[in-house]
Amino acid sequence: MLQSAPLAQPIRSFSSEKSPNCRSQSPSSKPPFHFLRFRTSYRDNLRYLNSIGIINSDKKIHRNPSPETLLHILSTVNFLKSKGFSESHFARLAYLTPQVFSPQVNPADLQPVFDFLTTELAASEEESRDLILLCPHILQSNVQFCLRPTLLYLRDIGVESLNKPTNLNAHLLNTRVKRLEDTAKFLLDIGFSQEEATKFCGRLPAIFGYSIDNNLLPKFEYLVGEMERSLDELKGFPQYFAFSLEKRIKPRHLHLKRRNVVVKEVPLKKMLMWNDKKFYAKWNW
Repeated sequence: MLQSAPLAQPIRSFSSEKSPNCRSQSPSSKPPFHFLRFRTSYRDNLRYLNSIGIINSDKKIHRNPSPETLLHILSTVNFLKSKGFSESHFARLAYLTPQVFSPQVNPADLQPVFDFLTTELAASEEESRDLILLCPHILQSNVQFCLRPTLLYLRDIGVESLNKPTNLNAHLLNTRVKRLEDTAKFLLDIGFSQEEATKFCGRLPAIFGYSIDNNLLPKFEYLVGEMERSLDELKGFPQYFAFSLEKRIKPRHLHLKRRNVVVKEVPLKKMLMWNDKKFYAKWNW
């Protein structure tokens, strides 16, 4: 029903703060995009965009878009289709990143993100599409100031296979370098060397998604305070930070104390990684 549209390029993850340097370049800095003249009626176009979840014409509180805006949205849809997206994907994209379909974003402004994913990240078209579906805010990230610096930082600390479309990878790529550096600084502040902090983060890249004040610091304080564990034990078991303090760490530690077990003699890995059946069968006397 639709003719193909010209191609275009990209526009957030663990990082929710807005940074003016990380926004996509202004559409006004690019040549004007020539809209396609679709040979379908306004009503047909509106019905189509409603069917794929981009426009909800049933919401009476919003006026329907102008014919020009409708053609612009259709051009963006066709551009994304040329990148491997299907009609079933658009509702998610429109819900999480509605700005992508706004008249202020030229489809051509999205092209740099796809170029970055395929050339610098070495992701296939399918991998690029799936990474964006996992974290649509990647489309709104600036390559020069956000995506590229983050990729280089992660590679420098040894994080590999970032092209694989996992939820972790998608959100890592869309995390600003400052947040990555803040996490590394936290490790330095609690006694890690620079080399140890780098290796630690490389072994547990998910650590970059954990809040320092609400996650990492309380877990560290419980480890060295209540559990009386050493920093060296933490260095050897980065996965400690991946467990819930309230649902895993505290309950198991307190269970061992009630059983008069010398908690420090139970390795962290055994204490936390064993499943409930194995753990409580071992220390349920």
